[in-house]
Amino acid sequence: MAGKFNLTCALYFQLAFIIPSLFVFLGGLFTILAFRLARYVYGFITEKIWMKKDKDVWWPHKRKQSSVYWIRVFSTQVEMMLSAQTSMGCVLVILVFLLNIGALIIYFVNLAEAEEFKMISPDSILYVDTGFNAFFLLYFGLRFVAADDKLRFWLELNSLVDFFTIPPVFVSYYLKKNWLGLRFLRALRLLELPRILQFLRITKNNYSIKLSKLFAVFISTWLTAAGFIHLVENNGDPWVQPANSQSLSYFKCMYLVMMTMSTVGYGDVVVQTMLGRTFIFFFIIGGLVLFANFIPEVVEIVESHKNYKFSYEVVSGKNYIVVCGNITLESVTTFLRDFLLQDKGRVCTEILFLGESLPSLELEAVFKCHSAYTTFFYGSALNSEDLKRVGMESASACLILADVHSPQPYTEDTSNIMRVLSIKNRYPNTRVILQIIQSRNKVYLPNIPNWDWRTGDSIICFAELKLGFIAQSCLVPGLTTLLTNLFIVKEDTETKRKYLKDKKLLEDKAYKVMTSQLSNDFEDMTFIEVCRLCFVKLNLILFGIELKFGSQGESAILINPSAQVKLHRNTMGFFIAHSLAEVKRAQFYCKACHSDIQDPEQIKKCQCKSKLYSKPFSEKLKFCRESHVSDGEPAKSRSLGVLLPRSFVNGGFDGQGEENSRVILDPTGMFYWCDAVPLQEALLSCKNQAAPNLQDHILVCVFGDANSPLIGLQDFVMPLRASNFIYHELKDIVFLGSLEYLQREWKFIQNFPKLWLFSGSALSCADLRAVNVQDCASCAILSSNTTASSNPSLVDTESILATLNIRSVQGKSSSAPLDAVFGARALGNQSQPCYKRIPITTELKSSPNAQFINQAPSGNSEIPEQDQLFTTGAPPGAIFSDSFLNSLLSMTYYNHHILALLQTLVTSGTSPALGEQLLEEGSRLRRSPDNMIHDASQVRCKLALLPLSKRLTGVMEDSFGDIYCRALDLFGILCFGLYRLMEEPNPYKNRFVIARPASDLKMLSTDLLFCVVPFNVATTDDL
Repeated sequence: MAGKFNLTCALYFQLAFIIPSLFVFLGGLFTILAFRLARYVYGFITEKIWMKKDKDVWWPHKRKQSSVYWIRVFSTQVEMMLSAQTSMGCVLVILVFLLNIGALIIYFVNLAEAEEFKMISPDSILYVDTGFNAFFLLYFGLRFVAADDKLRFWLELNSLVDFFTIPPVFVSYYLKKNWLGLRFLRALRLLELPRILQFLRITKNNYSIKLSKLFAVFISTWLTAAGFIHLVENNGDPWVQPANSQSLSYFKCMYLVMMTMSTVGYGDVVVQTMLGRTFIFFFIIGGLVLFANFIPEVVEIVESHKNYKFSYEVVSGKNYIVVCGNITLESVTTFLRDFLLQDKGRVCTEILFLGESLPSLELEAVFKCHSAYTTFFYGSALNSEDLKRVGMESASACLILADVHSPQPYTEDTSNIMRVLSIKNRYPNTRVILQIIQSRNKVYLPNIPNWDWRTGDSIICFAELKLGFIAQSCLVPGLTTLLTNLFIVKEDTETKRKYLKDKKLLEDKAYKVMTSQLSNDFEDMTFIEVCRLCFVKLNLILFGIELKFGSQGESAILINPSAQVKLHRNTMGFFIAHSLAEVKRAQFYCKACHSDIQDPEQIKKCQCKSKLYSKPFSEKLKFCRESHVSDGEPAKSRSLGVLLPRSFVNGGFDGQGEENSRVILDPTGMFYWCDAVPLQEALLSCKNQAAPNLQDHILVCVFGDANSPLIGLQDFVMPLRASNFIYHELKDIVFLGSLEYLQREWKFIQNFPKLWLFSGSALSCADLRAVNVQDCASCAILSSNTTASSNPSLVDTESILATLNIRSVQGKSSSAPLDAVFGARALGNQSQPCYKRIPITTELKSSPNAQFINQAPSGNSEIPEQDQLFTTGAPPGAIFSDSFLNSLLSMTYYNHHILALLQTLVTSGTSPALGEQLLEEGSRLRRSPDNMIHDASQVRCKLALLPLSKRLTGVMEDSFGDIYCRALDLFGILCFGLYRLMEEPNPYKNRFVIARPASDLKMLSTDLLFCVVPFNVATTDDL
């Protein structure tokens, strides 16, 4: 009887705390519903029964308007305060959160006292808790006033927490007795923690905000579930007699909840009550989902923050570079391969990749494989904080990658230029190497503060270099392969070993273009004298020099300059050599110590006293001014392809002054110019008489439409209209393509002479015959950046089909004999090829697609398979892909002079200085003054492919060394490569390139020489 009485008293005691909460909740809910119902009935009666839409019958209009206004103002102010939009609101929200934490701590204190942990719980705690809840009641009232939807507010989570925690505290204060009850619901207020942390600006980025939300949800769910189980298990089911309660501490309840969410369930702690088991039944479903999502997300956030959001620790004396821009699997793989190739595998420079998106799994695998010297950072070069994290200020250089295949090249270029601007504004001394797609976008770079190519800032323009390579290959077949081997990629020795029997060729070393300071003993010698000495004495080919002049560090890169140019002290030379140790011979050479040494390997650094003497700076400056100033005016050019003073060159054009006096050049003197030609005058058609008369012209097949990005045909035409050619050497250029596209390009090339347009397609045999493809000197196939297919094997479909189409047309109409190789009518560009197949240069977007073009003519033929982009056994012409230009980035980082030299060769002298001048002209050429003398054309050499003539060969069998010295002595021609026929069977007379042949290599009568020919050398048949 006593036990039943105790149970009844306990139940009544609990109901005394629960009923007020239910009364407030249900009473308020019914009141809100009743008010909404009354308002609806009033509106219905007003509109339907009394037919009056004016609702101001019993309330004067002005009084109602005034009251509504003040209510709205008060509500708006309270809403702004509760949303923490004011300073008072921020203080209020933070204070409420702290008081909720305090109330939860009081709950834990009372809980410990109830579990007899011998903790002192003074009566003052009850008063403090009552004060906290009084403040919560005031805050609840403010929220209720500011709420637009009262019903929704009444049912939201924070309101339910207040309903079941505030009234029981006031009952406890009235009865002077404490009951834990539902006060554990205060743990749900922890869900406001992420919002508070954002107010305090503790969490700023997405990762910290997301992590704080995950922890808030997990901890509040954990504590609340443990509190509910603690309540029902310690009190039992109210309807069960006798009571089925069990004594469980709050810690055991937390342990049980954690075991349940983690699906471990040891079974040492279980629930006994029906309410507890029902709760666990539903909690397992929600808790399992919560726990299963929580752990992976937390691990992902923590790991990503740990791996990609940390700051780089700069170590003094350690070199590192930052690579940003287009960070993808393809670009990173290509860059690392080229960077390691340039560094010869000895990586002394750490690479920091700054990507604007998290790496994919494949890209992460690449970074892990190269983790010893690569690190990925998640961020943007446009963000100053991210630049600071990667230590941009102390970086050796910043390399910006471009997406070559971007369908919007202008957007891609301007994005990278903005990255340059961001870097230069914050770190002006940081060297930047930038890749851009279109050359016309270079106009923005000179306007960037602190951009200076003299300090190593470099631009790698894909369109300029790509089209320059293709244009030069139209004049000199095989040149693209040769320059690629010397400047960029490794020569394909495997193909040579498989298909060549000559051991001398198989033992050829891989030669590269390298730079080194020349010995001061070469001072006052001509370039030809130094070139001959280096070849005979040092076994080196000197290709060009960098000549410095002026008081501000101006310089000019001269390739095979005239005899009037004298070398001075500290001149830098460009050599074709196998290793840097070989190049150092030119720096260590001493007349006194090495004049009698025959073996180049014995030439090493000596301690001769004459090497220690150096002219003072004032004397050097005086020498530079005396040697490089014409008519009292300093040279204004700054680097490659400069307009050098007359004192650098020998006078005259060798009898061609009368012809050139009638030729019009542009203001720079670098290109031939003419008045703008209207589009209709340059347009050819089948009815036009000019089309059938085309002979020895260059055919350019262009694929593009009215919506395609512009290729930039100006970059293709400029090398072919350079003023280092005599005017009658210029070949007609015929562009075959869509008229809508050619019309967009025409405004940039309308001032160049001998250009023609033909509306048609290279996929049509009729159009090819209309432009006399069978009689052209060479053919180039260009494609726009429009990607018609996502399959890499199909992006070059038009270019491949056009190449095969042109070959079929040439094969049917060609009557040249199979053994006709090269007609020796004249020098270089005047010579007329007589191949069975006219050289075709095809641009491919994907280099593996070369397999569809380079095929053996028959199954029994031993012609090598062209399984790579550039091979030693190249057919007449070449296959060109954008992908290889990425190699220039690593090469430029190690030596930006090499890029300058390559630009000089490929673009016929266009330099950073000249490029800025051309861009200032508005990307279009203008006519030069009639009285302007262009000395630049006299010192600029030209590339040529020459046959062996009687004057170059001797009586006995000659070696390459003999031909080299004879051409240099007699004509000033610099030979640096061979174009040799492949061994039989070779029905199509395909040739392969030999870069820097050995001095004792025996020459064949069919060999062709890659040469650098001075402008003033006469182009005669009896060379």
